[in-house]
Amino acid sequence: MRLHYSSMPRRGMVSTNQWWLAMIAGIALFIVGLLFLISPKMSLIVLVQLLGTYWLIVGILTFVSLSIDRTLWGWKIVEGTLGVLAGLLVIRDPLWSALFVPAILVLFLAIEALLMGGAQIVHGASGGGLGLIILGVLNVIFGVILFFNPLLGAVALPIMLGIFAIIGGSTLAIRAFLSRPQASSVNPLGTQPA
Repeated sequence: MRLHYSSMPRRGMVSTNQWWLAMIAGIALFIVGLLFLISPKMSLIVLVQLLGTYWLIVGILTFVSLSIDRTLWGWKIVEGTLGVLAGLLVIRDPLWSALFVPAILVLFLAIEALLMGGAQIVHGASGGGLGLIILGVLNVIFGVILFFNPLLGAVALPIMLGIFAIIGGSTLAIRAFLSRPQASSVNPLGTQPA
């Protein structure tokens, strides 16, 4: 089989041969975003259940990997145990997990915003400029709000995920559509060059 350079995808671009796959992925992401905006509570419950199933499977596979590779066996036992326990807890109690798991995620985001805001303030004060200081202060305020009210962030999380999914899905579908191969002119039989 001979490959032509024109048929090979460029880095960062959608392949012209498989543009329809990227378009389907973009449309699916757009639909998921709509579901998050139409029914954020139910979508969050489904998302957390998928996350719990993922944790359970990864935990089990970590234990299975011990039979193949025994390096770092202590960490693998801890990782496998935490994965199985977290997965079982999330799957067993979906309503409680739909609030608890996003709240924990929001707490991690709050800590990250506080650390990043502090670093931006320090960098701005040491010559980075007033814009960086303002951005750092906004990050610190955002982090404090999320840290002291993680349930508010957990409630807003599906709406934010929905908005990002709609924007990302639309962008992916449009880029895929624009990268599709253009129709070539077809010559009648007998008039094509030999």
